[in-house]
Amino acid sequence: MKMKIEIDCSPEEARSFLGLPDVSGLNARMVEEMQSRMTENMARLSPDELVKTWSAVGAGAQEHFRKLMTQAVDMGMGVTRPK
Repeated sequence: MKMKIEIDCSPEEARSFLGLPDVSGLNARMVEEMQSRMTENMARLSPDELVKTWSAVGAGAQEHFRKLMTQAVDMGMGVTRPK
């Protein structure tokens, strides 16, 4: 036997009927918080800030990569260098 039940109601009516809490106030607060955080982070996306961030990371990454390659070559050749 197959039964099909179709209920036409709003989300608020469904929550009320099922006894679920109304979280619309919490949701509104969360949206406000996300908007404020996104606005704050937009300043970090300015070209000046991006260049500062990338250059700081880039220099360290290049040096780390160079050390990694030197160690790999030394291991392949059986060379031990002082640290």
